[in-house]
Amino acid sequence: QVQLVEAGGGLGETGGSLRLSCAASGGTIGGYRMGWFRRAPGKEREFVAAVSGGGASTAYGDSVRGRFASSRDNAKNTLSLQLNSLHPAATAVYYCAADPFPNWRMRANCDSYVYWGQGTPVTVSS
Repeated sequence: QVQLVEAGGGLGETGGSLRLSCAASGGTIGGYRMGWFRRAPGKEREFVAAVSGGGASTAYGDSVRGRFASSRDNAKNTLSLQLNSLHPAATAVYYCAADPFPNWRMRANCDSYVYWGQGTPVTVSS
């Protein structure tokens, strides 16, 4: 059973940056498709980013493309999300997720992910 723990959330400023991390334990995530999702207050969960098992492929949601970047270090069993050019619309709880089945077509579908972290809150002040 893989456990995921996010860290790095907190208060950011408009135009600033934050870096989130996701540490996995209880098993290796090498080969797993990894994803980031977020849930803003009063809104549905939203796809943010996905990284393929080896890290060669990435995908981003329309609202973050060009500003956020995700990468992984399979040797360290970690995933990261760099949030740049922050604005208040980025305020949300951010979750990392893992899917042991390498189906890249399902990368933006939250239901396709098996393991989830507890989330880390990000608040961006205007």
